[in-house]
Amino acid sequence: MPSAVVTAALRLVVAALVVAAVVATLLAVGPVRPFDFFGFFTIQSNVIGAVVAVIGAVRLLRRTPVTTAWSVVRWCAATYLVIVGVVYWALLAPLAAAGGVPLPWANLVLHALTPVAALVDLLLAPDRRRPAVRLLPLVLVYPLVWTAVVLVRGATDGWVPYPFLSPSQGYGVVAAWVLLVAGAFAGAAALLRLPLGRRTA
Repeated sequence: MPSAVVTAALRLVVAALVVAAVVATLLAVGPVRPFDFFGFFTIQSNVIGAVVAVIGAVRLLRRTPVTTAWSVVRWCAATYLVIVGVVYWALLAPLAAAGGVPLPWANLVLHALTPVAALVDLLLAPDRRRPAVRLLPLVLVYPLVWTAVVLVRGATDGWVPYPFLSPSQGYGVVAAWVLLVAGAFAGAAALLRLPLGRRTA
């Protein structure tokens, strides 16, 4: 198990890489509306992961006791990033698609490094704890809110980050995709919870 100081340092390095990758990608894609750029779940989940990493580093260095809330926050962040990594490498990478990140190094950071780092951190960090299974619905709140916002935007200004959420397919198809996405998040969260340490609540 890595020490608290080493873990904190690694978290800060990952957070810095995320910031660099997001900024570089924003500059590389040229003029773009912020609501569009930050509407991608890849970008949002990486930003969330970076914030959680920084807070986690500070908590470790200050020896802040692990709480149920903190365990759930880490669980959520790791689940979101793992889903981003799996979806990219399973569906987009085989098609040579950049997934909205045209810079190769930034693409690796946002689609490979951060999912792996989040998974390793969740499983091995000194502040790991197993949230109670009854808290699993909390992991779904953010993805479902994000999906709702995307659907509203798709129905109003026509912008959607991913084609499978486009209202042009018909809302029956979109509803099926939403259920599939929710199931994927719930399944991933359940699997990530199993190997963790003692339960917090």
